[in-house]
Amino acid sequence: MPSPPLAVASIILSMASLAVGNGILFAYVPLKLAFTGFEPWVAGAVLTGLSAGGLAGCLLVGHMVRRVGHARVFATLAAAVVLSVLLIAVGTEPLLWVLSRMLYGFAVAGLFVVSQSWLNDATANEWRGKVIALFYMSYVLSLGAGSFILRFVSIEGPTALLLAIFFATLAILPVSLTRLTAPGPPEAVHIAPRAVWRISPVGLVGLLAVGGLTMLLQGFAPIYAAAEGYPQKDIALLMFLMQFGMLAVQMPLGALSDRVDRRLVLIGAAVLVAVCAAIATQAGHPHLLWLVLLFAVWSGATESIYAIANAHANDRADPQYYVSLSSTLMVAWSLSGLVLPGIATALTPIVGPRAFMVIALVVAAAYALFVAYRVTRREPVPDAEQEPYQPVSAQAPYTAELAPLPEETPEAASDAEGKA
Repeated sequence: MPSPPLAVASIILSMASLAVGNGILFAYVPLKLAFTGFEPWVAGAVLTGLSAGGLAGCLLVGHMVRRVGHARVFATLAAAVVLSVLLIAVGTEPLLWVLSRMLYGFAVAGLFVVSQSWLNDATANEWRGKVIALFYMSYVLSLGAGSFILRFVSIEGPTALLLAIFFATLAILPVSLTRLTAPGPPEAVHIAPRAVWRISPVGLVGLLAVGGLTMLLQGFAPIYAAAEGYPQKDIALLMFLMQFGMLAVQMPLGALSDRVDRRLVLIGAAVLVAVCAAIATQAGHPHLLWLVLLFAVWSGATESIYAIANAHANDRADPQYYVSLSSTLMVAWSLSGLVLPGIATALTPIVGPRAFMVIALVVAAAYALFVAYRVTRREPVPDAEQEPYQPVSAQAPYTAELAPLPEETPEAASDAEGKA
């Protein structure tokens, strides 16, 4: 039975608390490495470790849930977050920090799998969309709030890490005390890239592009700012205000995608990312407010690609394929989030901290051209068949329900060519 809103709020509060700690660490790690004297590529390597852990979490946490259930896995992964922060507290050892961020990425990706599948199970159809939107908004704004906290906390002492541990521990309490009934043991979730390609090439390639674009911007923006000599308080403010790009850019573009061919909006969003990246590569040492504006628009356009590409893929799919579709798209997002930051890390010693901007420019431009090509190859989805746009965040990937419909199999998903 659907649960009352107050019970569902426990999951939202837990993930919001986790996001505050995550925001602190997103800003703390590159700043600490930069101010300790490490080259920018070291912070990039640590970021790549985070992405590698996230990919592993997407692939493995479903098996954990099938063994012991949602509540126990949630508590276990939240404890893993605390352990990962303790590893950072041991000392500024790059290899240890890479391992720490891998554990952190695994735990956070797993927490999204658990929390979103739990929310999907606990909410009624008529208000599920509002709950998911609130879940994402609260997470993204809490992420920015965590970065903003670092504006007032010195990175020289243990305070920042203690705060991250505090918020991660706090995240365990609402779920541990909730009366929300956990879903039953889930079935296996199938990853079917060939079937998803037949359903929506634009959606699949969009997630392959935007996973890396998201990690490049959110991960390398503080690395770049630190290398350019911006002080800690300015970098924390930058990371905080970037989150509002989701509200200022994604919401209008999402609403527009409900009225016109979503692919045209995707082209516009990808071009906007490419333009922002191109401007950033030419900027010397811009004023902080100019940098904030540029990166906020860039972030909002990236978020738009993620949400609209997801919506476009769902428009093309029949309901029985939704679970395999979202599972495959999530893995595509995670794989891209590993590969592109890895390339940026390898290029940083050669190109400098602006390497991520060049990669983002190339990827966004290539995606815009691909979508433009697809527009010439396939008719748009009729308005009557489009699902209402739902604001979701590329920083908190939308995961599949862990309990697919009984009739869904990889073979069945492969027969989705009728949607092509």
